[in-house]
Amino acid sequence: MSSAPWLIAGLGNPGPEYAATRHNIGFMVVDALADRGGVRLARHKRAHALAAEVKIGTPGSMHRLVVAEPLSFMNESGGPISALMSFYGVAPDRLIVVHDELDLPFAALRVKNGGGDNGHNGLKSIRRSIGTGDFLRVRAGIGRPPGRQDAAAFVLKAFASGERRDLPEFIDRCADAVESLVTDGLERTQNRYND
Repeated sequence: MSSAPWLIAGLGNPGPEYAATRHNIGFMVVDALADRGGVRLARHKRAHALAAEVKIGTPGSMHRLVVAEPLSFMNESGGPISALMSFYGVAPDRLIVVHDELDLPFAALRVKNGGGDNGHNGLKSIRRSIGTGDFLRVRAGIGRPPGRQDAAAFVLKAFASGERRDLPEFIDRCADAVESLVTDGLERTQNRYND
């Protein structure tokens, strides 16, 4: 087991008014990973974030994960994530960011390494704070807004009732993809999960 853990950062906005919104699917996936590990997220002593450590794998091949949710707003996610990376000695190639993706239909999933920010303020903030965009991403599709609705307003709305019915299964698939990235690597995870 490597001494440095993997950092799994879910993106979202803090506070109960944002908890069920599309923009917070990254937080929902991190919550699922914490539940699987039987741990509760708690305030980190050095970073403005909630975090917990979990272990995944088999007895002969265990992996340590720090699952985290920045306590800053989405467009300032980079500071807390950078602080967590420094604290745990995590290099960018061991960072997995889970975020909402407007350009994918609801419940579509794509895993990739690096790339642009595609207008996502959380990704922009991380790139600015850690000096690179070369980190793993789990892109959770939330779909495009209907009609002429503004994208910024759309991401801050709750999922529609039909989507809410399918959301738990989608969150589980995203959490499975995170675990697969750690245990099986990028290529095998892409083959298994990319829609």
